[in-house]
Amino acid sequence: MTIFMNQIDVSRRWKVSARTLERWRWLGIGPKFVKIGGRVKYRPEDIEAYERDHLCQCTSDEHYFDHPKAA
Repeated sequence: MTIFMNQIDVSRRWKVSARTLERWRWLGIGPKFVKIGGRVKYRPEDIEAYERDHLCQCTSDEHYFDHPKAA
């Protein structure tokens, strides 16, 4: 059984506002999510995958200065 995270869980984990996550969803950027019964939920594996995809080792890394943007 998958235990989903809600928007507040993710915003606390990353120390970003819930509004930021809402904006990312609206723009089609940020982590994958599911909408169930009108509520947005995040799978932990999708949050972890998003974090892995944005790992940096130094300031010259591709994602160091990245802010999510629309593709």
